[in-house]
Amino acid sequence: HRDLKPGNVMLTKSGAKLLDFGLAKPQGGAMQPGSVLTQAITQTSPASPITQQGHIVGTFQYMSPEQVEGKEADARSDIFALGAVLYEMATGKRAFEGKSAISVASAILEKDPEPISQVQPLTPPALEHVVKTCLAKDAEERWQSAADVARQLRWISQSGSQAGVSALPVRARRQRRERVAWAAVVVLLLAVVVVLALMGSRPRAPLHAELAAPAGVSFDFMGDTSAPPVLSPDGTQLIFGAHTAKEPRALWVRTLATGAVQRLAGTDGAIFPFWSPDSRWIAFFADGKLRKMRSYGGPVADIADTPNAPRGGAWLPGDVIVYARDFAGPLWKVGASGGTAEQVTKLDAQQTTHRWPMALPDGKHFLYYATSHTSPSAQGSGIYFAALDGSVNRLVVASDAGGLYASGYLLYHQQNSLVAQRLDAGSGTLRGDPEILSDAVAYDPGTWHLLVTASQGGALAYQHGAASPGEQLTWMDRSGKTLSLLGAPATYNGYRISPDGKRVAAAIIGRTSEIYLLEVESGLATRLSFDSLTGHSTPSWSPDGKHVVYAADNGFGTGVGQPPALYAKAANGSGGAELQYRPEEGGATWPVWSPDGRYLVFVLNRGPSGAQVEAVPVGGGKPFVVAKPQFPQDTVVGFDISRDGRWIAYVCIEAGGTQIYVSAFPSGDGRWQVSAQGGNSAVWSRNSDELFFEDNGFNLSVASYTAKGSDFAVTGIKQLVAQRASPAGGTAFDVSPDGKRFLVDVSSQESSAPLTLVLNWTAELKK
Repeated sequence: HRDLKPGNVMLTKSGAKLLDFGLAKPQGGAMQPGSVLTQAITQTSPASPITQQGHIVGTFQYMSPEQVEGKEADARSDIFALGAVLYEMATGKRAFEGKSAISVASAILEKDPEPISQVQPLTPPALEHVVKTCLAKDAEERWQSAADVARQLRWISQSGSQAGVSALPVRARRQRRERVAWAAVVVLLLAVVVVLALMGSRPRAPLHAELAAPAGVSFDFMGDTSAPPVLSPDGTQLIFGAHTAKEPRALWVRTLATGAVQRLAGTDGAIFPFWSPDSRWIAFFADGKLRKMRSYGGPVADIADTPNAPRGGAWLPGDVIVYARDFAGPLWKVGASGGTAEQVTKLDAQQTTHRWPMALPDGKHFLYYATSHTSPSAQGSGIYFAALDGSVNRLVVASDAGGLYASGYLLYHQQNSLVAQRLDAGSGTLRGDPEILSDAVAYDPGTWHLLVTASQGGALAYQHGAASPGEQLTWMDRSGKTLSLLGAPATYNGYRISPDGKRVAAAIIGRTSEIYLLEVESGLATRLSFDSLTGHSTPSWSPDGKHVVYAADNGFGTGVGQPPALYAKAANGSGGAELQYRPEEGGATWPVWSPDGRYLVFVLNRGPSGAQVEAVPVGGGKPFVVAKPQFPQDTVVGFDISRDGRWIAYVCIEAGGTQIYVSAFPSGDGRWQVSAQGGNSAVWSRNSDELFFEDNGFNLSVASYTAKGSDFAVTGIKQLVAQRASPAGGTAFDVSPDGKRFLVDVSSQESSAPLTLVLNWTAELKK
């Protein structure tokens, strides 16, 4: 509140009422000045945080020491002001007085008020103790919440004379009269405290503020490996992903009441966190696992396997978690304590992914987002209402992003706006018309995720903006210095540098996903794919640089056709796309020709059972396995072949984390681990015995090695680029033919852009 004073406490027939939302509420006009000693100081602006250091806010005689010094205020500052009000009610005089604002401020900082018992000898000692503790100079020594004060006042009210009335030689009748009077005063004070406590959680009008990233910290909100912000159900905490110059991405918790921020140990590399219904636990994905930990930190417990790029979860009442274990596929459910996971949704003919589940209050139903990777605008893409037992599954509203439920409303993306519409959570039926909450909210089209979060108590937070412009291809040298940019920002689904280093083949996602060739010198982008296929992705070059091979389908996302197959087209644009290989089962992506041109190597996605690397002889032949996980629940997500064609490096998501391994090519013999701190991507040097890779902290490193006969050995690892910006998706990086430059995709979203926090946001809607 920050301006609790007698003038804001009104006595009515129904009891005491606390007026004015306080100085935490931005005001458009100037304040009406009172006397010099009771004039409120400048308020913060609507675009500023609720409390900023260096700003004096409040009314002098009732300010806490930290407010006088311009430090950050919290709920304990209100406790101090309450103590000053209680003192004045009990004694008839102010706790801190002076002839000027400076003398009053000095008294607050340096002096204690005269004991209440010296002014009013019959004051119960217990009440004096309550007031004295409220007025402690150090906030740590005060009562820590209005609830603490309320408990003390209740005890005094219920105890009557047993609360410790001073023993003075006065008549019993007077003592009884004084006790009754003090009891009435305590009940009145208790009413004020209860109102104050309620004000802390139920503001009367919407309050807008900003939540900026802590100093030296960058948010990680966008992309396949991000951790967008999530408010706890009780609205008191915010979990989010961030990194510093010296520490990798991890989960951080911010307490909204105090602004305190804590980095949670054991959450390095964690993505897409979510809360338990009681706000005591945090669940997240890391190292191929769904995990949980206490909201204040502590041991991490594994719940379930998530083999291939999970996409969100929801913790339902009843301790059931619904989650997307893979970037493609249906949703699963599992007990919050672990156990056997069960499939809970089923893809229809037009869908390739279910993701971003959202719990509903009854514990039996949930919301989720469904779409197609290859045709995001396909009919049926939108937010669905489903039941845990599978009895209900239907479209609620068409949208291009996941939604969320809070305070009786469905919040979702409509064009560039964030809108709210009433939702019957029991039936999944929308009511009334949608109303705009923000005309521009940040949106990640690569994952169909909206940067919005809300609690059930009326708190809402979102990042202002529009659809993410995607990633900017950026040239860096081996020290991490930015050399130049390539092309315009876009959303990429794979890119590779040509053998001569003059062009880059890239899959760019727009209204459709197409293959483009980018000229390194000029940045000019020329479209290569002009066929009837859809979902073009993951291109690479033939060894001679004359052809580009890529994955595509012929309408799989619209309910017809087949999963992705491999096609090739001449790099000069002549001729049409030629089918190279179509697997009998599953989809093929990330095609690479072996350096000698004998094999076409690719990732075969086997659906829920993960993925492995296979190869097929060019010109025809039977496919064979090159690299596969050791266990069925693990999966391979990317690979590259060495310049001499003898070795394959691949990324494997497994129980112990995501790591990079090397095996012999094409036999697949041997298995040597390269990464020590996890790995996301690996690329062989084309001119030396080096293997470049990115670890889970987004550091680019190089491994030197020796290879004799059938033996492979890593001889050293050196970090080259520390903490580069996290990519929003697609290929992590590629290396120029001379090994001197990296081409990386850097998210164009401003990572330090603050969040807008709105308390009591429903008050902005039409009733």
